[in-house]
Amino acid sequence: MKHPHLASTEAAVMAIREIAQEYSLEMTVTDAIGADQTSRRASAGAFTVLDPDGSLPHEAFIDLGGSPTISVRIFPEDDAKITVDDVDFEDVPRDAVPAFLRSVYGGLAYVNGRAFPPGLWLIVPLPGDETHKELILRSTLSPWLARSVRD
Repeated sequence: MKHPHLASTEAAVMAIREIAQEYSLEMTVTDAIGADQTSRRASAGAFTVLDPDGSLPHEAFIDLGGSPTISVRIFPEDDAKITVDDVDFEDVPRDAVPAFLRSVYGGLAYVNGRAFPPGLWLIVPLPGDETHKELILRSTLSPWLARSVRD
């Protein structure tokens, strides 16, 4: 399914803010603006604000309160890293972030165990047969993850 296009980091932050209000969640946002401030521009010199193409990169780090604990890092390259109770989902398309959060807070995300290969997976289904899943790499589950286990 094609998600509504979020043209900028700020548009994604506004969409996440709407979700936080909808689910009565506290939200904190930290912005990094400029090539010398964003995490993927390590080679940029000090006080280098613009990218070589003349654009001004903007990255945002968002913490959402509530259960589960979720943090979202939106990168200027149209992708995001979403962490749900210490489970990292890398390279989530920026346009899919609101649907991802609605799936988690709406109760659609779940934990599935497999015998082979052994492990537990956090599965986040999105509209249109799109699914994100990540291996849970720790031995103990958070209370939210433990409640989300499906057989």
